[in-house]
Amino acid sequence: MRKPADRMKYLPSQFAVFLTHRASQRNIMSLLRFLGALAGMFVLYSVIFHFLMAYEGQSHSWLTGFYWTLTTMSTLGYGDIAFTSDLGRAFAMLVMSSGIVFLLIMLPFTFIRFFYAPWLEAQHAARAPHQLPEETRGHVLLTSNDPVSSALIRRLVAAGTDYALIVPELKDALELHDLGLRVVVGDLDDPETYERVRAPAAAMLMTAQGDPLNTNITFTARGVAPSLTIVATANSAAAVDILHRAGASHALRLSELMGQALARCTVGGDAVTHVVAEVDDVLIAEASAARTPLVGKSLRENHLSELGVSVVGVWNRGRFELARPDLMIEDSAILVLAASRSQLDVYDEHFAIYNVSGDPAMIIGGGRVGRSTAGALRERGIECRVVEKEAGRVHDGERAIVGDAAQLDVLERAGIRKAPAVIITTHDDSLNIYLTIYCRRLREDIQIISRCTHERNVATLHRAGADHVLSYAHMGASTIFNLLKRSRIQTIAEGLDIFRIAVPGALEGRTVAASGVREKTGCTIVAVRSTDGQVINPGPAVMLHEGSELVLVGGVEAEAKFREAYGK
Repeated sequence: MRKPADRMKYLPSQFAVFLTHRASQRNIMSLLRFLGALAGMFVLYSVIFHFLMAYEGQSHSWLTGFYWTLTTMSTLGYGDIAFTSDLGRAFAMLVMSSGIVFLLIMLPFTFIRFFYAPWLEAQHAARAPHQLPEETRGHVLLTSNDPVSSALIRRLVAAGTDYALIVPELKDALELHDLGLRVVVGDLDDPETYERVRAPAAAMLMTAQGDPLNTNITFTARGVAPSLTIVATANSAAAVDILHRAGASHALRLSELMGQALARCTVGGDAVTHVVAEVDDVLIAEASAARTPLVGKSLRENHLSELGVSVVGVWNRGRFELARPDLMIEDSAILVLAASRSQLDVYDEHFAIYNVSGDPAMIIGGGRVGRSTAGALRERGIECRVVEKEAGRVHDGERAIVGDAAQLDVLERAGIRKAPAVIITTHDDSLNIYLTIYCRRLREDIQIISRCTHERNVATLHRAGADHVLSYAHMGASTIFNLLKRSRIQTIAEGLDIFRIAVPGALEGRTVAASGVREKTGCTIVAVRSTDGQVINPGPAVMLHEGSELVLVGGVEAEAKFREAYGK
């Protein structure tokens, strides 16, 4: 409930919005004209009342005349003053009839039509403003409430960055406002909108509409704010070029980025390392432990640190566990390693002979993401087959299987019985869950990697049997957030990122062991950068100095705990 003091502050803005609209001004004039006509009728009836009373030989004051007219028009009629002649009674009937029409029917309708309804609209308009305060600076502007934008908003809020969501329709703006989002009402193709949202002073404009509308928004905003960073999503290579020509600072093909990320998560049926992310010389790689000597032993017993690599954690059927000495390696485990290129090469020399498979991986879905995934896999030398329901989407001969992936014979033709991995790329989360359960039932030992559109379905896909789940929204939001240069983040997998951050004051002068970063936050220090160079997989005795930079691996929650614990 809004407090009385808040309501008093809120009313002036409502009046201002209400009185500045031309439609409201016209409505008020119409209401005043009706009230004037009603008042004129009221006075006229009172005058006629006195003449008719004089005709009947009665005399009343002017106040009594107004009293009789009001009680008669409102049909209350107390009966204390009455005409005795037929003429007087006919006049009373006229007054009563006109009162029913004008007071009981037209007055409420006119009041609601010309005042109350516009007043409610003014209240709504005051809740969803049409501009931002003049002092607004360094904010991020968004043009839609799609999954990527929603995930980006959560990151901006966590980082303390202001944002505003531009919404064309007042009704939609009010719904989003009630959900707690900061909205501004305005047409996306109107230059005045970008002036009112202080685009020249904004840190970024992000638009994730269709290609034509993104181009219009970009071109319009660039005319208002020549130096604004504009990030637009694109659905094709041609759109990337057009968006750059329209003024976009960055044109992102998120479907292509998603395909590359899905391909990076694929182990390909071997035990060698596959790089999934990198920050400068620090590489984050994944390697399957299946059918290697690592299985059945703890991390302490495997002595992987002697090879120079650091085990950040282990994926096991979609569940990520931080590395600890007594963590047992199961046959389904996928190790997440942090190392330099040379250190990964040493690891591969020891384990490349194990778990070799020449069978192609399987991709379900031949859309933009599926085709991008196939291209990225082939660049890595991993053969694959694409299962697509619509024949017009795939044109790759033996590598394409046309049919419904929910049919067993289609999956068997695609090689489900021998494929080292299956990558599910459709945009429908419900279908992805269905296919994940089906593939896991057919093959307990296959690696399942799934795309996810909405972050809320990530946990469900893991429960369904997916080893890796990549959220389209999370990946897109992380990519766009990086462009703000407030943090440098790369997504390893859903819920696991690698990021850089300056050594906070609370850790200066401490060793890695004494810092307790992993125990307190869940983040793992995989490198320390200073003026003297970079130390990858720093030992427990490495000192953390002022001006140095940490390279950390952890989830969003772990990063938030780090910032809360150490004030960065």
